[in-house]
Amino acid sequence: QVQLVESGGGLVQAGGSLRLSCVASGNVFPINDMGWYRQAPGKQRELVAYITSVDTASLTDSVKGRFAISRDNAKHTAYLQMNSLKPEDTAVYYCLIKMYFKDGSYSDYWGRGTQVTVSS
Repeated sequence: QVQLVESGGGLVQAGGSLRLSCVASGNVFPINDMGWYRQAPGKQRELVAYITSVDTASLTDSVKGRFAISRDNAKHTAYLQMNSLKPEDTAVYYCLIKMYFKDGSYSDYWGRGTQVTVSS
């Protein structure tokens, strides 16, 4: 059983910054990817940032140059640094961990999300 807890969301003015944290606990397998997704009202959940077990990071085009994803493997924690926030970044942000097993299979676990609201 694996649990993910997101934190760091809140209300911020456009141009401001927030740093989200995602802590994984429980039976966490050592080889895992972590990612951040977001879902705005009336829209589908979308990938924001992704980081592999070997620290290869990727960002969706709309946040490149503004956001950065990182991880601390010892703490089983992923971070999302968000700078130059825009109102269109307003969404619930969800953390994902994808754990890989020796047979090549994997399992996904999701956090409950943290609200980010960016005012004009």
